[in-house]
Amino acid sequence: MPSTSDVTGTVAHDQAVGRLRESYQRIPRGEPVRLAKRSSNLFRPRTELDRPGLDVSRLTGVISVDPAARTADVQGMCTYEDLVAATLPHGLTPMVVPQLKTITLGGAVTGLGIESSSFRAGLPHESVLELDILTGAGEVVTARPTGEHADLFRMFPNSYGTLGYATRLRIELDRISPYVALRHVRAGLDDLAAVISAIVADGTYGGEPVHFLDGVAFSPSEVYLTLGRNSDAATRTSDYTGRQIYYRSIQQRPKDVLTAHDYLWRWDTDWFWCSAAFGAQQPVVRRLWPRRWRRSDVFHKIVGFENRHQFAAKLNRRRGRPDRERVVQDVEIPVGELAGFLRWFDANVGMRPVWLCPLRLRGSESWPLYPLRPGEIYVNVGFWGTVPIAPGAADGDVNRRIEQAVADFGGHKSLYSDAYYDRETFDRLYNVPALTTVKQRYDPNARLTGLYEKAVTRR
Repeated sequence: MPSTSDVTGTVAHDQAVGRLRESYQRIPRGEPVRLAKRSSNLFRPRTELDRPGLDVSRLTGVISVDPAARTADVQGMCTYEDLVAATLPHGLTPMVVPQLKTITLGGAVTGLGIESSSFRAGLPHESVLELDILTGAGEVVTARPTGEHADLFRMFPNSYGTLGYATRLRIELDRISPYVALRHVRAGLDDLAAVISAIVADGTYGGEPVHFLDGVAFSPSEVYLTLGRNSDAATRTSDYTGRQIYYRSIQQRPKDVLTAHDYLWRWDTDWFWCSAAFGAQQPVVRRLWPRRWRRSDVFHKIVGFENRHQFAAKLNRRRGRPDRERVVQDVEIPVGELAGFLRWFDANVGMRPVWLCPLRLRGSESWPLYPLRPGEIYVNVGFWGTVPIAPGAADGDVNRRIEQAVADFGGHKSLYSDAYYDRETFDRLYNVPALTTVKQRYDPNARLTGLYEKAVTRR
């Protein structure tokens, strides 16, 4: 029998969906349908429309958590910060918790999410049991792996809102202990593939279990893998939400212990290492910067403000410095090609450090719009920052070279940031013909923006 809180949550959710459908009806026929959403974790700018959008303001919560079944019903715009707050008291967590607190569950499923559990748990959409989707036709349908809307279920991941928006998702949950014990293991670049492959295959390293796995390449000659293990007890835990900075501890401490909560959000406080661009890692600035504002969404807003007003760019030009190209990407590289790609990247782009996160699809089937090969181990390489635009070069040239290199090394690139592919290449890499077939069924009047238009032409 459902609890009173579950019933209350379901009623509130139904009312929120009703409000969403009403907002759809208010959008003039023929006008494109978009979310009326102010915040985003995307780095793809787009043309802003001064038109009504879908009201998702009440689709931001957790409907219910079932600790016995280890499942949760969650609204599409619920952030992982709020989702984790609801599951941790039960000793549970989503199978994959992306690194940044304000990423939404719906966003991670219709886009791409990854974290240190992905070497065993795959990607966020692989733990979805069913989901309700508002389609481009204005209908709310329930999609499952089998049944009438199985085609929509399979095509939804990496569709980025081109097929509709998730209003409710039922997901599997994973057990997590109160603490996570860490080992930072230094590895040679040529040894990485073998070490990662062994950990993925056995789930152990040095005789101890490995429940979480990621790493940082500070340079081609200084690479660390961080191995996390669930732990029920700890005599001391570290705190990287204050003056200490997590990524620097990787070079300084061979072992560490964090609470489960702090482990899941270890990267958010400093947006990995990107807070340095705002001075937030300077001791004096850090002391004065309020802790509640030392988080990724605040830094993202600062970047958005700069993109709109170009204050720093104008100042650099006055000082005679070259303009800079934004290079913010996450790419999946087959583990056997990792060393070669990292050497190419360091020599041709030169950004340091970069994040490494091994992953393998949890299931035996590929997903149509992000065709990773089942059973194969990949490593997500994340790099985020800017590089100077060389004399005679154009903005975007470095990103184009990276896209070509990713293809040359047999990899794949996520679409949350800038993309520069031509239409033919994009359609081939992201299986757009298959997407088009499903889109014709669920968005017959093309109310939702196409994937190429969203990812490349920024409409």
